Amino acid sequence: MAELVVKDNALIQASYTLGLAEQRLILLALLEARETGQGIDHNSLLRVHAHAYAEQFHIDKGNSYEVIKDASKGLFDRYVTYHDKNPKTGNDRSFHCRWVDKIGYEKATGTVYMRFTSDVVPLITRLEEQFTSYELEQVSQLSSGYAVRLYELLVQWRSVGKTPIFELELFRQQVGVEKNKYSRMSDFKKYVLDFAVNQINEHTDITVKYKQHKQGRVITGFTFEFKVKTRPKKAIKSKRDNDTPDMFNAIKMTDKQRGVFASKLSQMSDLSRYAKQGENYKQFAERIETELLDEKKQVFYIPYLEKLGFEY
Repeated sequence: MAELVVKDNALIQASYTLGLAEQRLILLALLEARETGQGIDHNSLLRVHAHAYAEQFHIDKGNSYEVIKDASKGLFDRYVTYHDKNPKTGNDRSFHCRWVDKIGYEKATGTVYMRFTSDVVPLITRLEEQFTSYELEQVSQLSSGYAVRLYELLVQWRSVGKTPIFELELFRQQVGVEKNKYSRMSDFKKYVLDFAVNQINEHTDITVKYKQHKQGRVITGFTFEFKVKTRPKKAIKSKRDNDTPDMFNAIKMTDKQRGVFASKLSQMSDLSRYAKQGENYKQFAERIETELLDEKKQVFYIPYLEKLGFEY
């Protein structure tokens, strides 16, 4: 069963610098809140166990205890930078806030306990007209924090398969490059951009390429184009009786599976044209979830479910 992480786009677009282990710790905390139905508010003390970290990210269980312990120490000092407008004056504003206001490690069980700050909680939990969801499995094999951040930025544009221009300085912040690191473009491309693109192409569900934009001889930004990788088609199961033509077998899904796959289907570029005018992602997903209960309508979604790896 695919494990889905959902983040508000405002948070994905925010500029922050996190180490790979710190990013993974946050992703597992979001997953735990979602899977357990606990949800997240300012009082939620979320748990991440070393065994879950090791299993999800394919590392040695013995090492995972030290990894999450160190990540918990680093995460306490990390902050998010986000931008908005003053509602009274319309002036642009820039804010800094910490990710967590409480975090600890229980040595006996190898468990990290963490509580997100009140400023970050709404960015994580608000699923309004635009949000991004993706399978944790897609980033579990990425060994670069830059690659994880770039993947998150790209899949916001999954429905169109291309991005607007990412201006260089803001883009550097968004993928987590520290201010004075990789200041030479050749180093930035070698150690950040090209490395991240290669990892995404090898380990995730999309294939991406980029184009650089210049003013004179100076590179000022990048645009990206990507497409979802095709999966081998499986033979479609059918059944026949003496009185009816061949029909597809009904898809058997749990309520949880139906909700997860409806959310993913709603964001597939192949299905975007079927969204009704004025219908946002959440509303589209709710309609798909209802249609997946209807055996006749299920037939339409089978090819798309196969692309998402659903087995029936």
